[in-house]
Amino acid sequence: MAKYLILYLACVLVFFPLDFIWLSTMGKSFYFRELDGLLLDQPNLVIAGLFYLAYVAGIVILVAAPAEGDVLKALLMGAVLGLVAYGTYDLTNLSTVKGFSPLVAAVDMAWGTALTAVSAAGGVWIARFFA
Repeated sequence: MAKYLILYLACVLVFFPLDFIWLSTMGKSFYFRELDGLLLDQPNLVIAGLFYLAYVAGIVILVAAPAEGDVLKALLMGAVLGLVAYGTYDLTNLSTVKGFSPLVAAVDMAWGTALTAVSAAGGVWIARFFA
C-alpha cells in the first residue's frame, strides 16, 4: 500500500502543477475563445477536484504501478492512457455538443496525452527515490 501512496503523491507533484500552468495560461486565451459561451466563468472546483483525485488514481493503478520503476514504460503507457481518456471526452463532446471546436478537441487530446505521459513517467522517476 505504501508503494501506491508514494506513486500517487509523486504523480500529483507532476500532474497538478503542469495542468495548473496549462489551464491558467491557455484557459482564457484559447479555451474561452474557441468554446465561446460553452464554458462557465468559473469552474466548479469541487467537481474538478474529484476528477483530479480519480484521474491520478487511474494513472497510478493503470500505468505507474504496472511500469514497475521503468520510466520509459510509464511514459509510453501514460501516453496511451492520456490519449484514450482525453480522446473519450473530446471526441464525445465533438460528436454531441453543438459548438464544440475540432481545434479544441485536437489540442486537448494532445495536451492530455502529454500531461498523462509526463505525469506517469515523472511520478515513477520521483518514486524511485522513496522506494
